[in-house]
Amino acid sequence: MTLELLRETLFLEKHNTRLVVLGVAFLGATAGLIGSFLLLRKQSLLGDALSHATLPGIGIAFAVMSWMGLSGRSLPGLLIGATITGLLGVILVLAIRRSTRLKDDAAMGIVLSVFFGLGIAILKMVEKIPGQSAAGLDSFIYGKTASMVWSDFFLIAGTLAVTTVITVLILKELTLLCFDSNFASTEGWSTLGLDIILMALVTAVTVVGLQAVGLILIIAFLITPPTAARFWTNRLGYMLVLSTVIGAISGWIGASISALYSNLPAGAIIVITAALIFLLSMIFGTARGVLPRYLRHRKLQKKVGRQHILRSTYEILENTQDSPPLKNLPIPMELLRKHRYWAKGELPKLIRQARAEDHVERQPTGELRLSESGFGEASRITRNHRLWELYLIKHADIAPSHVDRDADMVEHLLGAEIVHQLEAALELAKSTIESPHLIESR
Repeated sequence: MTLELLRETLFLEKHNTRLVVLGVAFLGATAGLIGSFLLLRKQSLLGDALSHATLPGIGIAFAVMSWMGLSGRSLPGLLIGATITGLLGVILVLAIRRSTRLKDDAAMGIVLSVFFGLGIAILKMVEKIPGQSAAGLDSFIYGKTASMVWSDFFLIAGTLAVTTVITVLILKELTLLCFDSNFASTEGWSTLGLDIILMALVTAVTVVGLQAVGLILIIAFLITPPTAARFWTNRLGYMLVLSTVIGAISGWIGASISALYSNLPAGAIIVITAALIFLLSMIFGTARGVLPRYLRHRKLQKKVGRQHILRSTYEILENTQDSPPLKNLPIPMELLRKHRYWAKGELPKLIRQARAEDHVERQPTGELRLSESGFGEASRITRNHRLWELYLIKHADIAPSHVDRDADMVEHLLGAEIVHQLEAALELAKSTIESPHLIESR
C-alpha cells in the first residue's frame, strides 16, 4: 500500500473505488435500518433463513433463462429468481409457525437448511447445461463486491430510498408490531400483513446485497449494526438513525480496506468491521454498554452505602433520645456496628467515604457524629424510607414484618418526583379515610 493509493481510496478518486464504496455504504445503511425491526421483533434468524432461501432461485432462474435462449447470467433475472424463492422461504417459515407447535427457531432452521441444500444441488445441476457457463454463480454465496457496476449501484440506492420512505410511512405500525403485537391486533391491525411488509423489505435488502457481501454474510449486515446501536440508546428513533449510520460506516470502511489490500475479500472485511464496531459498542455504549453499566453500578453501590450509614446513625439518635427536637449528638461506634448487618470491612470503608463527603465527623473519643449537612441528608433519607414503607403497607399489601426489607431494596432509587407522587398518594388516601363523603361526591 502506497500513500498515493491511500489518498485515492480515502477521497474516492478512482471510478471503480467510488462506485463500490458508495454502493456498499448505501447497502449498509439500508440493512441497518431494516435490521433494527428484525432485531426488535426477535426474528433475527428469519433474515438468515431468507438469505439462504434465495440460493435455489438463482439456480432455477439460470436454468429457465438458458432454456428460453437468453443469457443465463443476466443479473436482473437471477435477482428475480432469488426474490421468488426468498419470499417462498419466508412464507413457509410463517406457515410452519402458525400451523404447528414448532417454535420460530425450529421453523427457521428447517427452511434455512433445506433451501440452502437444495440451492447447492441446483447449482451443481445447472453447471451441465450445454452452451451456458454457470461459472461465477457461487459468487452469490460469498459475494463479489469488486464486480459491482453502475446498475447495481442505482439498484441499491433505489432500494434505500424506497425502503426509507416505506419505513417512515408505517413507522408507527412497525413499532407497534415489534413492541406489542397483541395490542396491534386488538387495534385492528393485521400482524400477518405487517409481518409480510417487513419481510418484503428484508427480502429487497437481502436480494440487492447478494452481489456485494453474499447470502451468507448479508445476515451479519442486517443484524450487527442494529445490535451495536442498541447499546447506545433506548429510544427507537435514535436507534434507527444510529443503526443506519453504523451500517454505512461498516460498508465504507470495509470496502475501502478491501480496495487498499486487493487480496482481502470485501464481504468478510465489511462484516469484521461491523463486528469491531459492535465490540466497541458493547463495551462503551452509554445505554447498555458493559463499562457504563459497571460504573453506574459502582455509583449506585456508593449511594446505597452512604444512605445506609446515614440512616443507621439517624435511627440510633432517635432510639437514644426520648423527646424532640432531635439533637445531633455523637454516637458510640459499638451501637452503629450492632444496628444492622455490615459485611466484613464494610463499615470502616463507608465511614471513610462519608467523611470524604463531609457527612460525618470522627470525634477524638472515637465516637461518630453527623455533620450539619449529613444530619439534614440523614433526616431526608430516613423520611423517604418510612414514606416508602407506609406506601407498601397501605397500597401494596406488604406485611409490616417484611416491609422494612422490601423498602430497603428500592428506596435508593427514589427521586424527588417519585417522593412527591408518594406523598400525594398517601395524602389523598388519608383525606379519603377521614372524609368518607368525598367518595360519594366523586
